[in-house]
Amino acid sequence: MTSSAPSNSTGDCDGNGDDHSHGGLGNGGGHSHLVDGFVEEYVTELDALLRGPARAKSRLVEEVRDGLTETVAARLREGGPYERAVHRAVAEFGSARELAESFQRELTIAQARHTARAVALSAPFLLACWFLVQRLGSPQEAAVVPRAAQLLATNLATVAGVAVLLAAATLAATGTLARHLPVPRRLPLTLAWTGTTASVSMAVATLALATASVLAENWPLTAAACALAAASHALVAGSARACRRCARLPSDAPARP
Repeated sequence: MTSSAPSNSTGDCDGNGDDHSHGGLGNGGGHSHLVDGFVEEYVTELDALLRGPARAKSRLVEEVRDGLTETVAARLREGGPYERAVHRAVAEFGSARELAESFQRELTIAQARHTARAVALSAPFLLACWFLVQRLGSPQEAAVVPRAAQLLATNLATVAGVAVLLAAATLAATGTLARHLPVPRRLPLTLAWTGTTASVSMAVATLALATASVLAENWPLTAAACALAAASHALVAGSARACRRCARLPSDAPARP
């Protein structure tokens, strides 16, 4: 029973030349390992060139992997040597660097949205932390942590407020509005530096809260606020840094909404 399968295969009846040129890609023979190696090398280079959120980048790379594999297989089925099939497939797709430039804008927008969400979630907590500092209760505390903390709180509140407004505008401009209006090209970089400024404010808030926790009677609550401010700083700083890197990379295509 098993010996009849190869005898019915068209590849065995076509002769050695055709069997070699078509490669039996769909049957697991011939050039399949060469195609897999070529595609893996291509997508590895593409992955190294792209910057952006891991999930969005992985989705784009997998789309390219599947599409390139199918394209090479289709060219092999048309006949001709493996090298020619690969050359034609790359001509259709473009080089990994060309493809990276066409994808980078989309990933930059995705990273900008990620940073905007981080700022929007973290900046209100910064305001809450400084409200806590201003409300520290005893006369002794008011004498030790006085105007400097309140003045700094006002400045940081202003920074946080501006950051939240820009974050909200970015989410709107790269979301629903992107279907009708183009996304401003410098918006991701502007948001990245705003996020960086907000993260520096959070770092200053962390130091001030750490100092206040030593001086305050209700130090456990202030120390907890200090730890949360530090965590918010780490979240926003990393996302803003990634957004700056994305925004500086070359891209030659508008982002898809």
